[in-house]
Amino acid sequence: MSVTADRAYFDRMQSLDGPDAADVGFPAFVPERRFALGPRQLLIGRRSRSRGIYPDIDLTGPPEDAAVSATHALLVPQPDGTWAIIDLRSTNRTYLNGSAHPIEAERPVPLSTGDTVNIGAWTRLTLHTDPPG
Repeated sequence: MSVTADRAYFDRMQSLDGPDAADVGFPAFVPERRFALGPRQLLIGRRSRSRGIYPDIDLTGPPEDAAVSATHALLVPQPDGTWAIIDLRSTNRTYLNGSAHPIEAERPVPLSTGDTVNIGAWTRLTLHTDPPG
């Protein structure tokens, strides 16, 4: 799984003019980060020591996308070796493959290699794995 910034997604979210849109900027530099996918489910979010939240895919920055929830989504391995993503009722929702409509909360959505997931104000996750076999 790679994590980068997505300018087009950021611009689309800004155009919706939410209550905090003016306070959120697009970062000048975001190094690509990679996270290994293991045999178990992985929590995506931002670390919160005060709440005891330590996500497997920790998007605490720098730079930090403050619109990513502490417990934003869950990546769940499927019996056939593929993955599904579940939005955990995040504040700013979860979007798949550039859709203008968020995925339904608490429902697994199947992912394929190359799929992109947008969360927060500008974060893009890209799945880089094939099912075994």
